[in-house]
Amino acid sequence: MTRRMLILICLVSTTICLQSQEANYDESAVPDYVLPELLVNEDGSKVKTKDDWEKIRRPELLGLFQQNVYGRVPDGDFSQSHEVLSHEQNALGGLADRYEIKITIDKNDRVLSFNLLVYLPADAKDPLPVFMGLNFNGNHTIHPDPGILITESWVRNREIPPIRNNQATEYARGMAASRWPLKFILERGYGLATIYYGDIDPDYDDSFQNGVHPLFYGPGQERPEDDEWGSISAWAWGLSRAMDYLVTWEAIDPGRVIVIGHSRLGKTSLWAGASDERFAMVVSNNSGCGGAALSRREFGETVKRINTSFPHWFCRNFHDYNMRVSELPVDQHMLIALMAPRPVYIASAEEDRWADPRGEYLSGYYAAPVYNLYDPTVLEFESPDIDSPVNDMRIGYHIRSGGHNVTKFDWKQYLDFADNNLAE
Repeated sequence: MTRRMLILICLVSTTICLQSQEANYDESAVPDYVLPELLVNEDGSKVKTKDDWEKIRRPELLGLFQQNVYGRVPDGDFSQSHEVLSHEQNALGGLADRYEIKITIDKNDRVLSFNLLVYLPADAKDPLPVFMGLNFNGNHTIHPDPGILITESWVRNREIPPIRNNQATEYARGMAASRWPLKFILERGYGLATIYYGDIDPDYDDSFQNGVHPLFYGPGQERPEDDEWGSISAWAWGLSRAMDYLVTWEAIDPGRVIVIGHSRLGKTSLWAGASDERFAMVVSNNSGCGGAALSRREFGETVKRINTSFPHWFCRNFHDYNMRVSELPVDQHMLIALMAPRPVYIASAEEDRWADPRGEYLSGYYAAPVYNLYDPTVLEFESPDIDSPVNDMRIGYHIRSGGHNVTKFDWKQYLDFADNNLAE
């Protein structure tokens, strides 16, 4: 065994040990908590109608999340352009049309570009619904299709398949294909669009010197202000810039673009859906703390742990609540409610206790009163059995067997949910 391998094993063992020591996995040890009032405005008045929600309470909550959790996007104009890098009409053996589009943002004499990979069912005649989400290791990892360009951005090193010097190579082509069952999605009549999240902002704490953040710095500014965007907000902003392009595309139905994400990118999809109401449906897969799970439960990953391990994900103001989560003016049921009346699907996994499956379910449960303002038939549903999805309302949920992952079972529920809620 090499010294490098020994060090890696020790680091992994230490991480697992620390998680087991620090994390609470006992429901009886969940602290008593009181959730902030969802339907009470900051002036103490009650939200009674959907107009009250849309004109008063929703903007209040969006602002509170911006200020205290995800961070606001700095003000300022920017220019955006696009270039079609490739178009293959007979991709995947004739099953799909494949496009790669470079989207470029220009501001303050600085430029950032990221590639949007899109697959659409071949020979489709009507504008198509599309799932759009970020991926973890590069567009070329979502399918073994040799025509997909390999990212030139920073990627995380790994042992299998080997990635060295933070540079993507052919070895990783198709390595995440199981999480993106492309043929299954296309055959259901949906397109798929994806971006490598590291193109928008590299996922490591570099004090925001790379990625999109420096484009928005003012004179003498070296990092975002305490209430300005962290990486999750930046990744969500990138999804909106891709949306700017998709809504101009005649082959795509702009009223049926669905944002989806897993884990930290599930947190991102939720914030993108809350921030940009053009997304017709929102999917959170195992998003956990800072995503769908209630922060006040302090089960599995906590606010303190996530801000310590990943200090770049959220705005710096969020760190102020590491030791006083009960004082946070929002909790994640309010984030789910910000999607209303659009359909939102929350997915958990039985073995993914770090992400607090019950806390994810409860956010959907406690968001239902806002959906009731639009449709009184939206019920506060009971937590279903394992592998028994609830997908016939505007808030969908399942907890499947297995661990932290995205599976074909998950995708089937999202496609069924989209069929139920976004039919033409």
